[in-house]
Amino acid sequence: METSSRNPVTIASLAPSSNLDGKLWFALYTRTHHEKRVAMYLAEREIEHFLPLYQEQHQWSHYRKVTVDLPLFPNYIFVNVARQQRIQTLEAPGAVSLVGQRNAPTPLPALEIEPLRNGLLPGTYQPHRYLAAGTQVRIERGPLAGAHGIVLRTKSGCRVVLSLDLIMRSMAVEVDASDLEPDVAASELSQDVETHWRQ
Repeated sequence: METSSRNPVTIASLAPSSNLDGKLWFALYTRTHHEKRVAMYLAEREIEHFLPLYQEQHQWSHYRKVTVDLPLFPNYIFVNVARQQRIQTLEAPGAVSLVGQRNAPTPLPALEIEPLRNGLLPGTYQPHRYLAAGTQVRIERGPLAGAHGIVLRTKSGCRVVLSLDLIMRSMAVEVDASDLEPDVAASELSQDVETHWRQ
């Protein structure tokens, strides 16, 4: 099976949220190819969720091409739930667990999830391999203002790779280079860690 160029599309989500009601965003790990099924289950029960999708054209034969909607982060869907809703979330067919550490779910940092929910525009993003090193930047202006990432230049322009460290997934977003500023704090932290390990 051959794969052609990717064209991002819509995001499945419910109304904007606030953690004033005790809700926090978590990454929900799902069985392979069950992300949409889990999203439908959550929508039916009015559980706020976020499933970014993009379009990819697959060539199934020499003459037939099919466009499919795929999860931007395979095996993951994001849920905004209070403590008492966690069990109901895990009852979704295909749901496996809430991602966490030491056997406890770990909330997603607001600086990671909120820019993605509020700033993704169709046609401006695509999956990208997870990157742990590179030029650290902060997006200063535009709908993704406040997000931190790694700059990646392409022939057609400038992209920033945004990473969700908890689930070790990344995405590349098209941005205007003038909206970027060096993330001095992050760069200094990386240098300090590197220096420490060399000593």
